[in-house]
Amino acid sequence: MLITPGQWGDAPQLIPVMERIRVGRLGGGRPPTRPDHLGGDKAYSSRRNRRYLHRRQIKHTIPEPGNQRANRKRRGSRGGRPTGFDKTIYKRRNVVERTINALKHFRAVATRFDKRAYAFSGTVTVIAIRLRLRG
Repeated sequence: MLITPGQWGDAPQLIPVMERIRVGRLGGGRPPTRPDHLGGDKAYSSRRNRRYLHRRQIKHTIPEPGNQRANRKRRGSRGGRPTGFDKTIYKRRNVVERTINALKHFRAVATRFDKRAYAFSGTVTVIAIRLRLRG
């Protein structure tokens, strides 16, 4: 989780969030920092983000916006290959959207009563734990 001001965009925050990821390991030991797969919406489809994911060998399902697709096609052979996209994997992204929606049902999260980032982070963490325990 990374708390940012409300006017900041999501796409530039992908790399700082990815740097914080620690994937749990069953048998103990050092947690891996690279997930198997990343799913995102069109907002995350930037050359910088795709290059970062490719460099870290992280598979991803991010749709290519129409303007990027048109620009790539306009450039012809210099535009590069189309990005891979799996619709069945992308359909599972709704789980994330529903989780964020469930968090926003709590008034303290939706209106951000907490003035300090550490307090807001704690509020979101407690609510996320509560939602997880509820099932």
